[in-house]
Amino acid sequence: MTGWDIDAPGVLTLPSGRRVRGRGLREPLPPGPAPELGVYLLDRAPQPLPWESRWVRWPDFRLPADPADLSAALAEVWDRAAEERVEVACRGGTGRTGTALACLAVLDGVPPGEAVAFVRRHYRPHSVETRSQARFVAGFGT
Repeated sequence: MTGWDIDAPGVLTLPSGRRVRGRGLREPLPPGPAPELGVYLLDRAPQPLPWESRWVRWPDFRLPADPADLSAALAEVWDRAAEERVEVACRGGTGRTGTALACLAVLDGVPPGEAVAFVRRHYRPHSVETRSQARFVAGFGT
């Protein structure tokens, strides 16, 4: 696997061994190699980046504007994380990013009812900030 180093900041290791970096765009880019793909969960399209990127429209403290778009983006993240450095990010790196990482954990086999706790334990303790985000994860993939 050529993905993220297990000890790199913000890296979540899924049960399959795939690693995905979550981060907040308000913070400086972490040291080390750049991602090969970034999925950005924002209300507006991000500035162009020097790596491949994908934008999912998602207002802060809300749910994705197009859940099917998020599902497609996360399927690509999950697939490419097997061999590449992939990151998922929003402005703060906690609510939207945590919700997306929890959905990614569901794709990786974590039961939907356990995915939020998994991400809070292995990524950030306050991930998935709203009840509607937690409900979204619980219903993801069903």
